[in-house]
Amino acid sequence: MSPLVLTSFTGVNALGYGAAAIFDALRAGRSGLHRCTFEHTPLETYCGMVSGLDDAPITGALARFDCRNNRLALAGLRQDGFEQVIARARARYGAGRIAVFLGTSTSGILETEHAYRRRDPQTGRLPADYRFQHTHNLFSCTDFVRRYLGLSGPAATVSTACSSSAKVFASAWRMMELGFCDAAVVGGVDSLCHNTLYGFASLELVSPEPCRPCAADRSGISIGEAVGFALLERPGHAPEHSGVALLGFGESSDAHHMSSPHPEGVGAALAMSRALESAGLGPEQIDYINMHGTASLANDSMEDKAITAVFGTKTACSSTKGWTGHALGAAGITEAVISALCIQKGLMPANLNTTTLDPSLTSNLLLQNRAHKVTRVVSNSFGFGGSNASLVFGACQ
Repeated sequence: MSPLVLTSFTGVNALGYGAAAIFDALRAGRSGLHRCTFEHTPLETYCGMVSGLDDAPITGALARFDCRNNRLALAGLRQDGFEQVIARARARYGAGRIAVFLGTSTSGILETEHAYRRRDPQTGRLPADYRFQHTHNLFSCTDFVRRYLGLSGPAATVSTACSSSAKVFASAWRMMELGFCDAAVVGGVDSLCHNTLYGFASLELVSPEPCRPCAADRSGISIGEAVGFALLERPGHAPEHSGVALLGFGESSDAHHMSSPHPEGVGAALAMSRALESAGLGPEQIDYINMHGTASLANDSMEDKAITAVFGTKTACSSTKGWTGHALGAAGITEAVISALCIQKGLMPANLNTTTLDPSLTSNLLLQNRAHKVTRVVSNSFGFGGSNASLVFGACQ
């Protein structure tokens, strides 16, 4: 495939607001996970919560979109001069030639949870101020972002669980290749809610401690919330860019089980192999693999098998969820942003919180941050139902 330049990228997660804050925490080995205090949820677990959202309502012409999820989206749009970059791109191409593709898993479901608590006790009717279309609806965040940025090109929300905001890169490439748009805003946003916290707890997948990817004593995931965005353009069309490009992508659907990955990582390996093929690269040309690495027993085991099958045992790899938690539908863009920072800054992050690796794992798992030139990265995102996506990022030539 033809590479696409990441003109600009940004994010907000438990590590802080903007790329600089995220990288500073990565370099310092400072986790954003803390004991869960979200709306007094009585669960013994840790979360990657973004501070300040309760005090930052959406006002003005777009006030009807106000909810935690869209507040998080707005926080992301305001970082690293991203909205100014989009304004300049809009002047180059026109508002109708820039697409918006975002991923989310639950969108603004928290507003629905609150609304159900406020039902009329006699009729069961939901409160009059509840706005499903502009909050909980899966298109809500995409609609809000394109309106805020003044864009009118193709737009869609991808909701394939934890691969959602990785698959948007593939959607953008296809739409640009077909000529439907000249540039694309890609990203994702997922915010904390009771549905995911209690849901994963009911599956016995949440850890009572900060998650420890690939550890011998790993005990489950830590849920986080996050937002991230990138602007994709063709090389030579952007007068300024980040120095990072999307080189390839691979997707697969192993359909093994609704919530458990294929134990041998068949679908994961296929996604990584297809990503390498689309980028025209061999496994030996990848410097670092940003794993999906949720710290669940099944996920880390199958991903390790898949990585070893495709790359062997020498390519450095790690999961960054020990920093941010698992941001679900926003995990793909969060780790894409981290992958881009790794290329820009020359850093391979460790499996944070992990002290002793699972001896059954065979891939080259990092226990310490490694300062090293990074030219190409594979970033993995594997969702429920066997929805798999792998992205290849590289330094612009």
